[in-house]
Amino acid sequence: MTDTLTRPETATDRIVLGPNQYGKAEVRVVKVTRDSDRHEIEDLSVSSQLRGDFAAAHLAGDNGHVVPTDTQKNTVFAFARAGIGSPEQFLLRLSDHFTSSFDWVQGGRWSAESYAWERISVDGQGHDHSFVRKGQETRTALVVADGAARHVIAGLTGLTVLKTTESGFAGYPKDRYTTLPETADRILATDVTARWRYVEGARDLDFNALYDDVKRLLLEEFTQRYSAALQTTMFDMGRRVLEAHPEIAEIRMSLPNNHHFVVDLTQFDLDNPNEVFFAADRPYGLIEASISREGQAEVPQAWEAATSFC
Repeated sequence: MTDTLTRPETATDRIVLGPNQYGKAEVRVVKVTRDSDRHEIEDLSVSSQLRGDFAAAHLAGDNGHVVPTDTQKNTVFAFARAGIGSPEQFLLRLSDHFTSSFDWVQGGRWSAESYAWERISVDGQGHDHSFVRKGQETRTALVVADGAARHVIAGLTGLTVLKTTESGFAGYPKDRYTTLPETADRILATDVTARWRYVEGARDLDFNALYDDVKRLLLEEFTQRYSAALQTTMFDMGRRVLEAHPEIAEIRMSLPNNHHFVVDLTQFDLDNPNEVFFAADRPYGLIEASISREGQAEVPQAWEAATSFC
């Protein structure tokens, strides 16, 4: 977008409008499918943000190009009437609609959190229309539109995992401030936040099945081998996903190290053979990394929109 002056240029001061976006955030939409006595439920929180030629609104109070955020909210509800399917496909539909309906909308960012429900069991059978919220993790989805290009980033957050052994931490540098003892047997616990970017052009995938399998692979890899460090485990988890799914270009993860410290019970004349722990919520180690295939081109414009604007 061409820089636009907010006031006449002077010799020493030139103020311009930079990148900008706007929209409706956290639209809660619940879709119940009632085409039989056995109902289905889909539950999303959707955010829509448009990018394009909106300079006049910022600089001159001209709303001629401003699609109301209320319109964006209503579009989410209207599109849900036809069904949601996977959150990724739903966001792709929204991105196509806004970029094709308004010439000045050149791209945008559409994100969703998906909340899972499961049927309440009555006499061993899942009930037709009563549900209980599942709480292991929150599924996330993001579609970034940049002209004709679409970047799809799926993910999850709040997936809390723990292993009671088969983890250690040793061989690290020590200085005068080091008090942490080395160990070959510790609790390893973390809250997994992961986002994976599908290869460009990926639209007609079974995103629901892929999500389920990526979650399975992350959990299995966390479980199946000794962890010499959370960094090692993180890389192995990402590697496992990329090896199994060529349609995924890269995966990024953020893993806090949720420390569990062995409690000293000697003052009570008791031993503690790694059985009683103090779970510390803070401070915590924070391990983050991107895992991708060697030689693969980076797509920074996709990831720039994965977090908040500022």
